[in-house]
Amino acid sequence: MNQSSPEQPFQVSYISQAIHDWVSRLGSAWVEGELTSYDIRGGHAYAKIRDLEQDASLSIVMWRSVRERLTEEFRKGDRVIINAKPDVWVKGGSLSLQVYDMRHVGLGTLLEQLERLRRKLADEGLFDASRKRRLPFLPNKIGLVTGRDSDAEKDVRRNSELRWPAVQFRTEYARVQGDNAAAEVLAAMQRLDADPEVDVIIIARGGGDFLHLLPFSDETLVRAAAAITTPLVSAIGHEADRPILDEVADLRASTPTDAAKRVVPDVAEQLDLVTQLRARIRRHVTELVRVESRRFEDLRSRPALANPSWIIDQRGDEVGRLATRGSELMDWHLRRASDEVSGLGHRLAALSPLGTLQRGYAIVERVDGAAPGLVTTTSGVEAGAKLNIRVTDGRIEATVE
Repeated sequence: MNQSSPEQPFQVSYISQAIHDWVSRLGSAWVEGELTSYDIRGGHAYAKIRDLEQDASLSIVMWRSVRERLTEEFRKGDRVIINAKPDVWVKGGSLSLQVYDMRHVGLGTLLEQLERLRRKLADEGLFDASRKRRLPFLPNKIGLVTGRDSDAEKDVRRNSELRWPAVQFRTEYARVQGDNAAAEVLAAMQRLDADPEVDVIIIARGGGDFLHLLPFSDETLVRAAAAITTPLVSAIGHEADRPILDEVADLRASTPTDAAKRVVPDVAEQLDLVTQLRARIRRHVTELVRVESRRFEDLRSRPALANPSWIIDQRGDEVGRLATRGSELMDWHLRRASDEVSGLGHRLAALSPLGTLQRGYAIVERVDGAAPGLVTTTSGVEAGAKLNIRVTDGRIEATVE
């Protein structure tokens, strides 16, 4: 490299090209690490590989021709070995490894730990659908846990207020990446859960790579999220390798914007729905009145209601005939009963002792104290006995001589 001076400094492009030329002379090497990101764009693979023991990482690029030649599929979190050559992008001044071969070593250490934790929590039932709580239709106040001045906060608030301008928030700020992120998110979530005015809690973050999202798979945070009583929405904004918090939350939103749409109803949509329902009720009531009116007119047109007096005339004649018939039957029954009474009277008179007396017979009774009673023989009386002789029209008192 030529000498430079304040009077003759190098241009940035010269230095960048010099670094590129120097790095290009380095040979390829086999490197082991863990993929912390892995994206396919235009057939090419762009990723980051992390040292398994030290906190160091490098960007890697694998062109389509190389990727299509591989027989294995790769994803973020995989532990791999790569055959790569260092390369410097002159225009951007960034160092990356150009990959010529990639092979699996095994599941990444972090991902393996997360999978064990995920299975453990699932076995305990923390992911069961029966534990999921229904979100309120229109929350009185929304609790929001997010980073300070974050795009996630702006997305949630803006989309919520567009849907329902009167929506209220209580925001608790916390770190959303780094060593203390899980503890701060947990404390903020519990403060909101203790507020009786907060009806639902949203934990929002605008996505990120695998390492940045690790706090949202922290076991202490996940267990605390499962224990709160307020419905919880996880809006971490990451589709692949979902954080474990997504599994225990009552609702998982794909992005902070999606969380706002799922939690806050659209006032315009609700007003339109109310209008539609009112129109349906009006049509239903109108149709009901029309049907009942037609039924009422049908009833009015029937003879019984069109000319009510006909039934009185018709029934009056019938009542007259029945009254005459009843009188005739009553007279017949009375005559028959009278004849029966007369016959019974004659029979009674024939059987009565008076009938015998009328034929000249008499009933003789002894009335003194010796032997009172009916006298049927001459031996039943002696001289001086007092008798009572009953005839048809009275009694005769006599004494035997």
